Amino acid sequence: MKIKVSKYQGAGNDFVIIDNRDGKIDLTTQQVKRLCDRRFGVGADGLMYLNSSDKYNFSMSYFNADGKIGTMCGNGGRCLVAFASHLGIKKFIFDAIDGVHIGKVLKPSPLTSEVEIGMIDVTDIKEHSPKSFFLNTGSPHLVMFVNDLQKYDVIGQGKLWRNHPVFPGGTNVNFVQGNWGKDSSGWSRSLEPGNTLELSVRTYERGVEDETYACGTGIVASAIAYHRLLNKNTESRFSKELFFPTNVKAKVKALGGNLEVNFKYEGNNQYREIMLKGPATFVFTCEITI
Repeated sequence: MKIKVSKYQGAGNDFVIIDNRDGKIDLTTQQVKRLCDRRFGVGADGLMYLNSSDKYNFSMSYFNADGKIGTMCGNGGRCLVAFASHLGIKKFIFDAIDGVHIGKVLKPSPLTSEVEIGMIDVTDIKEHSPKSFFLNTGSPHLVMFVNDLQKYDVIGQGKLWRNHPVFPGGTNVNFVQGNWGKDSSGWSRSLEPGNTLELSVRTYERGVEDETYACGTGIVASAIAYHRLLNKNTESRFSKELFFPTNVKAKVKALGGNLEVNFKYEGNNQYREIMLKGPATFVFTCEITI
């Protein structure tokens, strides 16, 4: 069978995308795995169908590189919106496995567009250790704060925690280094209105079973966890709850590029109106026999 596929990437997180609005494509696990294979196929971190939808502008189905159905993929969703735009679709309300998302093409381009999508609310953050948190941003993520991220053993530690029995079903693992300044006492400064969080993230992604150049849900999880860590440190210092500014912006550096996360913090670990923004780049379109 010969099918038409397109390849897109968002900050180095790359995807095979298929226009399946007619519902004729139903690939097997092995076929998806082969298309994502970097030696024997197109090569990608995952594969997506753009499906038709009765309620929304389209629907998203996401498969991991191992061929199995996946949970939400933030960069995948942004690339799917860019793909939809290139197909001539004008509105970008779509449903995925974790619910409904709204996308915006902020800077359209035939090559690299700037795309933003809304993510699900986060209302439950579990403290795994004094410097790590577990939360779900459409996919499960363990976020660990480390020193010297550039030299950190992401593969070794990623494998360890990705399959750890404390996380049934497995988890993605993010290693984060924040660069928020400290005062003379060594405590993180309070986040003031207008300030921007800045952090670097490396992710070991389940389903790919390797480090990826970026992970959208992981970047969102890391930004929220960093906000929570700063909040926690300030609470410990002053022995009272600090209500951070309502609207928070985070600039995030991944291996494959820079992204931005914006969210509203409502206190008591309630994060809403979460937006993930960054580049979504068309790579090529081809026909391939599978």
